[in-house]
Amino acid sequence: MTGAYRRIVVGTDGSDSATLAVAHAAWLAGALGADLIVTHAYKEAPEDTGSLRNLGASVLRDACARVADVGPRPLLRTGEAADALVGLARQEGADLVVVGNKGLTGARRFLTSVPSKVARRAPCHVLLVKTT
Repeated sequence: MTGAYRRIVVGTDGSDSATLAVAHAAWLAGALGADLIVTHAYKEAPEDTGSLRNLGASVLRDACARVADVGPRPLLRTGEAADALVGLARQEGADLVVVGNKGLTGARRFLTSVPSKVARRAPCHVLLVKTT
């Protein structure tokens, strides 16, 4: 099984759901000897003076600190979360994207959720981590 996934991408927004997804992705990366990329995406606002970027950097730093034993690579992105995850997976040649299942309550909500968008558009396998 070693080498099945060489590069894993996981996103975080600092929520409990995302924290569990990052932990699972880190466990997989460690077990498989894969690279782990942890990302956070924030939406830029014209009136913002950098506070959203600083908050995002803090969320990303905290997430990576929790899984430091696998040597995650943090990448801060701008834009909508699903777009950032899919774009990063393409750019980095990821073999797997890991996302938490938060928001998977009901068909209508699922169709517009980050996990759903990633599952439909990712260029690689997607693992939905049950976090609820």
